[in-house]
Amino acid sequence: MQSQAWGTGAALALALAVAGTAAADDKQTREVASQDGSYTGEIVGTPAEGSKFAQLQIGMSMQDVQEILDRTPDRFHSYESGKRWIPFYFGNDATRLQALFRGEGCLIFTGGNVWGGGGSELIRIEVDPSGDCYQP
Repeated sequence: MQSQAWGTGAALALALAVAGTAAADDKQTREVASQDGSYTGEIVGTPAEGSKFAQLQIGMSMQDVQEILDRTPDRFHSYESGKRWIPFYFGNDATRLQALFRGEGCLIFTGGNVWGGGGSELIRIEVDPSGDCYQP
């Protein structure tokens, strides 16, 4: 009886692992060069062909993104990145801004340096029409 329970448990674990792999494949992450080629960003998932998210490119400004999407974010918040604590870090990625566009997904922009300057460059596109990508 014990070995039968072990076999059933192993089969269930294998089925869950396979299902998890299929779900992970749907949200494949790939690195993409920015518009000017000076850095790389990430795209998670694949936007539907012809959708507004398919027109976005890593490195776009927030204003360019809002013009393409023809709206402002439904929700957004800012947070500090780990780079905030690097001594003498003067880049524009000390803070980040995550924006939710319902029915499309989430976008992450650089939020600026420690003094508030710079930022607003798109560094991550996460295709998720359900909106589960938004984690304030």
